[in-house]
Amino acid sequence: MKFLLLLICIVAVVHAQGPGAQSPASQQPPRTVTPQSYPPEQVQGGQVRFASQCGFCHGRDAAGGETGPDLTRSTLVAEDSRGDKIGPVVRAGLAEKGMPSFDLNDTELGAIVAFIHDQKTKVESLGGGRRSVDVPDLETGNAEAGRTYFNGAGGCAKCHSPTGDLTGLANRFQGLPLLQRMLYPTSGRPAPAPPKVSVTPTSGEAISGSLVSRDEFTIVVTDSTGARRTWATSDVKFTVDDRLSAHFDQLGKYTDDDMHNVYAYLRTLR
Repeated sequence: MKFLLLLICIVAVVHAQGPGAQSPASQQPPRTVTPQSYPPEQVQGGQVRFASQCGFCHGRDAAGGETGPDLTRSTLVAEDSRGDKIGPVVRAGLAEKGMPSFDLNDTELGAIVAFIHDQKTKVESLGGGRRSVDVPDLETGNAEAGRTYFNGAGGCAKCHSPTGDLTGLANRFQGLPLLQRMLYPTSGRPAPAPPKVSVTPTSGEAISGSLVSRDEFTIVVTDSTGARRTWATSDVKFTVDDRLSAHFDQLGKYTDDDMHNVYAYLRTLR
């Protein structure tokens, strides 16, 4: 499934460029100049932090997102050696390209660097060069099994209705765009407003604001005055109102069969 999800992200670029365009997916990525490896626990920590702070722009898998480029095909990443090139960019930002600066300590930055290089190594091992998702890749599911998952274990019916917001879905989206919308609901849409969050410290009243980032260690919020505030998640209680979070959480839960079965079910909603 991970390979198919990666292809979906890459092929989105092909569709945006138009028929016959030579996308990065049709070319080999630049090879890593200095091969490097990292401890699994450092990569895992970097994955969580990257998803919360970088994933919106660069994709949760570093393969490109709404506004940020595919880092696994970045020349800067290919030439980086343990953060010597990635680090300055992350900390200083690229204002002219809309990338903010990030105030990270060495451990946090090192974990993100480890995750990016781990993702690049995986992409290089695939060999690259495939520029499309073939129809047989998508149409292998069972619609009835997808209906059962939609209404049961997947929890999709808690927010969506085949006779409500999803009426005629398969008439509006077909093939790859339908699967992209299912997996990444922000695809092709304006950037959503940051999720609202309420944080209650062990001593003090609740503080409401907009979520900046969250992982298993910290939560960062912009409060009503515009100030950025950070807490250790173990020291506070908090609730996050983000209607899209269930889609992103689901990416780690889908099996191959689940994903194809739900897609097959959505194709029946005409």
